[in-house]
Order: sequence, then structure tokens, then C-alpha cells
Amino acid sequence: MRFAAKAIILGLTLTAGAALAKEGVEDPTVKARMDVMGIVGASTKVLGDMAQGKAAFDASAAAAAQTALAAAAAEIPAVFEEEADDPVSEARPDIWMNMEGFVEKAKAMEGAANAIDVTSLEGIQAGMGPLAASCKSCHSDFRAKK
Repeated sequence: MRFAAKAIILGLTLTAGAALAKEGVEDPTVKARMDVMGIVGASTKVLGDMAQGKAAFDASAAAAAQTALAAAAAEIPAVFEEEADDPVSEARPDIWMNMEGFVEKAKAMEGAANAIDVTSLEGIQAGMGPLAASCKSCHSDFRAKK
């Protein structure tokens, strides 16, 4: 992996939680979940900005974002395994009442992330629809609106 790609993955990993997590989270289990979801969000933004023409296509940056996204998606079942709540959490209790369905949706997102062809702008554009659909499906069932 090229240095630029490694730097992007490191940057996403270090800043996503701080940039995207809500202020004031107290429970460390919830913080870990928010950090993982922050990486998902930051990585999706990199790819989405390219797909929408808000950022120039960069195959190395796209590959790094896809790698970080797929890795974070793979972590979702583990970081949600323990039921925990926090006033800033958007996780609905339905997750733990239907863990099998939740894990299925997380795996669908991981599959959608891995399926994105990051070697071309057209590949990213084609892959964003299935990725967005997987995110929406899970959020509709398992994320509270606050």
C-alpha cells in the first residue's frame, strides 16, 4: 500500500471519532461504537465526495477510504455486542432485541463496501447506491432520531 493511502487510513482512524462523535459521551462502550461509526462516516464522505464531483477522483485515496470503511463495517457487530446506553447514543434497543438482523445489515454494508470498484470514478459512483441503501436500511431499523 502506498504511503498516501496509509496516511489517509491513519488520518481517518485518528480523527473520525473526534470529528463525528457527539460531544459528552460518557460510556466507553458507546464511545467505541461511535468511533467505529465515525470511521464509516468519514470514509463514506471521501468516496461520496468523489462520486458527486465535490473532490477529484484519487484512486489511492479511494482505496484507502474503502479499506477503512470495510474494516470498520467488519467491526460493527463486535462493538455493538454489549448493550450499553448513553444520553448521546442514537442506538435503539431494537439492536439487542434483534441482534441477528442487526449483524445481517452490518455484513450487508461490509459487502457493499468491499464491492465498490475504486479503480475508477464510474466504479465509485456505481458502488455508492448499494452502500447508501445498506446504511439507510440499518438506520431505519436501528438508529434513533435525536
